[in-house]
Amino acid sequence: MKTGLFFGSFNPIHIGHMVIAQYMLEHTDIEKICFVVSPQNPFKTKSTLLDQQHRLVLIRIAIEDDPKLTVSNIEFSLPIPSYTVDTLTHLRESYPKKDFALIMGQDNLTNFHKWKNYEAILEWHDIYVYPRPKVKSCELENHPKIHLTQAPMMDISAEFIRKCIQKNKSVSYLLPPKIMEYIDEMNFYK
Repeated sequence: MKTGLFFGSFNPIHIGHMVIAQYMLEHTDIEKICFVVSPQNPFKTKSTLLDQQHRLVLIRIAIEDDPKLTVSNIEFSLPIPSYTVDTLTHLRESYPKKDFALIMGQDNLTNFHKWKNYEAILEWHDIYVYPRPKVKSCELENHPKIHLTQAPMMDISAEFIRKCIQKNKSVSYLLPPKIMEYIDEMNFYK
């Protein structure tokens, strides 16, 4: 069984993430998806992040009705900043019989050569890439381990959602309803 690892800060998880996960399950050979919550992306500042435990809870709420979707806090116990290659090594050692693949946006693929030990990631794992608006193709797209998909292109960002919440603008169609309720209840991003 191939498990797709969808890494991200998910600050917050939104319908764009959910649509991509559903697409990967229905249109690729990925049979299960695990959202891997990153405590801190090496390319982002921590000051804008909601606490990692709250982001984990938001994902659990969002996926609770879909048995093909799971969430992991594996990176919470690994050194910060989180490097994907270290997490993948840990997962391979912990679950040697599992087949893990990565799910990433085309924007991440264009910078993939800057990732720590990206060659090792490509050697051991398939990467499923979803398109992103206004992103040019790159040389890595021709690599045999890279699988470009035709997932719907949605120009939705968690940053946009956070700004809307701060300005008291509605984001009701950008977030799963239970997520919006929880964010309201907890006064997140205000």
